[in-house]
Amino acid sequence: MLNEKIIKTYEDILIEELQPAMGCTEPIAIAYGGAILGDALGEKPTEITVGLSGNIIKNVKSVIVPSTGGMHGIETAVSAGIIASHPEKKLEVLSSLGENAKEEITAFLNSCKISVSELSSPCTFDLYLEGRVDGKFASVRISERHTNVISVIVNGENLTSGYMESGVIFSNENKADKTLLSVENIVEFATSADIERVRPHIERQIEMNMAIAEEGLKRQYGASIGQLLYKGGKADLNGKAKAYAASGSDARMSGCELPVCIISGSGNQGITACVPVVVYAKELGYSQEEMIRAVILSDLITVHLKTGIGCLSAYCGAISAGCGAGAGICFLKGGRFYEIAHTIVNSVAILSGTICDGAKPSCSAKIAMAVEAGIMGYEMAITKRQFVSGDGIVVKGVENTIKNVSLLAREGMKETDKKIIDIMIGK
Repeated sequence: MLNEKIIKTYEDILIEELQPAMGCTEPIAIAYGGAILGDALGEKPTEITVGLSGNIIKNVKSVIVPSTGGMHGIETAVSAGIIASHPEKKLEVLSSLGENAKEEITAFLNSCKISVSELSSPCTFDLYLEGRVDGKFASVRISERHTNVISVIVNGENLTSGYMESGVIFSNENKADKTLLSVENIVEFATSADIERVRPHIERQIEMNMAIAEEGLKRQYGASIGQLLYKGGKADLNGKAKAYAASGSDARMSGCELPVCIISGSGNQGITACVPVVVYAKELGYSQEEMIRAVILSDLITVHLKTGIGCLSAYCGAISAGCGAGAGICFLKGGRFYEIAHTIVNSVAILSGTICDGAKPSCSAKIAMAVEAGIMGYEMAITKRQFVSGDGIVVKGVENTIKNVSLLAREGMKETDKKIIDIMIGK
């Protein structure tokens, strides 16, 4: 029986994590910072300095910024945010752009000097903007998470409190305590907890992420991996689950303007954790209640797997979400702690170490493979097949194996991350 502290913490985690966002979250965070910068200055700057942690640069380089007519890049993202204004919309800030956005952004880029550099920062998510116009100076810093505004200064005056989330800077002291997550308690929460407080957030996730998945199946986006796997509707259930998840990423990475509901700071992870579970539930006739509880489980497993890794790293976050989806499907079909624990261990043993080389169209193919690994992990578990302690990074106990994956991703892949960034920016 879960105590009230754990129940409330798990609810708080879901509410904190499941936020709507438009497009890839790193360029959108830059756009959000740009909107704050313009708002704080009271007019468009004529000179901007952008400092970004390497992982943000990696995730902005190749992805299209929504509502810009196919434009991409750091300069586009910050300019789009300034043109859009309305920082109160946070990660949906670019929904304010009008039909002439591309022309307005291009004109601004031609009139404003923008310089970009990599920040020397211990934080993998760190974003700093400076803007100048007519003797006025403003700076904006967003750190640790995509909407965590920690500093807004205008001509020496501290205006930070007016832009902070819920009036506070998020820190380990005031965020929901993710160290309370465990597979056993997540299964119990998804099985028996009163979910009314989180239901609207899960329903929004399902609605948004299924909508963009369906959009990706209708139109050509990127490499259209989802359409390839869907085979015109002839794919089997596993194929459909992979196809829908991949198609959501196809659309999102290629500038689709539909919002997604993110998890662990990522729209791709929000799609991957949710969509395959929903496809299974709808195809097999499960109730709305059963589907929501299975998505809750998948979301929390995804967050649990990502917590020890961190927001951004060299480790592809879709792998964690694919494991979450496999666990959600297992839960949907009657699996509980034993089967779900083995599903997770089996799944992480298959694809752990898959690199993140930025946000781009090939993310959809990685998502498809992550979902495949999650489903394979589940199918292994229900047929009494398993990877055992001593098989590579797998050790006895699901929590111990999760710790090993976190250590691999957070510490073991640091140099890999640096080298990926160097390759991508041509060092």
